[in-house]
Amino acid sequence: MFNTLKTGNKIHFTSLGCSRNLVDSEVMLGILLQAGYEVTEDLKDADFLVVNTCGFLAESRKESCMTIEGLLEQKKKSGKLIVTGCMVQKHSGEIKEKYPEVHYFLGSGDVEKILEAVQAPSPGEEITTARSYLQVAEVPRKTSTPKHFAYLKIAEGCAKKCSFCIIPDIKGPLKSKTHEQVVKEFRSLLSQGVKEVILIAQDLGDFGKERKEKEGLENLMEEMLKVEGDYWIRLLYLYPDEITDRMIQIMQKDPRICRYLDMPIQHINTRVLRSMRRKTSGEEIKATIQKLREKLPDIVIRTSLMVGFPGETDEEFEELVRFVKEYHLDNVGIFTYSKEEGSHSASLPGHVSEEVKKARFDKLAASQKKSVAKSNKKYLGKKLSVVIEGYHPETELLMVGRFYGQCPEIDGSVIINDARHVDSFGKRYQVEITDIAGYDLIGRVLPPKKEKSSMQKLAVHG
Repeated sequence: MFNTLKTGNKIHFTSLGCSRNLVDSEVMLGILLQAGYEVTEDLKDADFLVVNTCGFLAESRKESCMTIEGLLEQKKKSGKLIVTGCMVQKHSGEIKEKYPEVHYFLGSGDVEKILEAVQAPSPGEEITTARSYLQVAEVPRKTSTPKHFAYLKIAEGCAKKCSFCIIPDIKGPLKSKTHEQVVKEFRSLLSQGVKEVILIAQDLGDFGKERKEKEGLENLMEEMLKVEGDYWIRLLYLYPDEITDRMIQIMQKDPRICRYLDMPIQHINTRVLRSMRRKTSGEEIKATIQKLREKLPDIVIRTSLMVGFPGETDEEFEELVRFVKEYHLDNVGIFTYSKEEGSHSASLPGHVSEEVKKARFDKLAASQKKSVAKSNKKYLGKKLSVVIEGYHPETELLMVGRFYGQCPEIDGSVIINDARHVDSFGKRYQVEITDIAGYDLIGRVLPPKKEKSSMQKLAVHG
């Protein structure tokens, strides 16, 4: 390993794609900070620029290329660009051909080689067969999120075989951290002042299954909840067939687990689901939603839906529209089908034209917007525990926050128009919801409850 800094020591990071990528970027950042490097936000001041790419979809790869191009144009003459991540793992040849000025390439599983990449005296690469990275033991990590929340990656790779997805090809097979490692990292984040820990994986429900564990995620959650403290645990990406009765019971018992589930379902028509190689039927998905709402009346459900899958008929699409109208899902990410080379669905007959895909996307998005406007009315007049995160991006006359049903960076927010009782950011306050604005709620922070004086307590209990 190189030990001396031969040029300047200022680094600039750009992390693209999912939150799992962000955690990898934070590990690379931690390694470099420990080695004496400094972070800079100014591109022209950076001696080394690191971009962690996403290669999941054609649009993701396009964004990665545009980012690389922009960094090469804006960096100072002596600045060196290191490109890493999923796109490197799968499409390094394309990047090398387009951008020969890149100093070094790192594969998506070679995160811990970042110091060697930065200190390499000449251009090179480290792209091994390790397609994904999973932190173990004492590896430095510098969180880049606001201090009150952080992501905790518990597994990498994927055991699913969805016909439209190339993630298993990019990231490799499922591999999970040990329970001990997860709990150790969880405690470490809490000790740093983190109040909301967001569990992430390509699929949380498969945690430990490569070790033949049964109910691995449920066991892990119970171990984590033994740790004392006033915190939130949020679950991202849990498929309908993995939401067990025991999972629901754990959520019922402990309010520190957010009553929030990101449950990717993609479609509701059973024939389309089968063609997607999903395990659940449309009726089973509906039954799961109904059970969740029966057992956890205040549950917030987020999902992702896809339009334009090969062979999707007008009737099957309309079934999806009706589902959105009738089941009032709280948050929906809508995607048009992307034909990815190497996926099974790429070879299926009946590919839908881009014009039809766009029309279906627009119609479903409009239906979802109306549905959210109706369902959000249930919050009017309610008092919610909201973490106040900062000033509104458009004006310091307003503040923004989130209640348990809003995940950072992907969902709406609570807009605070009366913040007289806010004394610091990153704390939770009681907020009365007074209005709604699309996906956002509007409310005022209530005054803190006053403690009774000792004389009042004596009068009550005497």
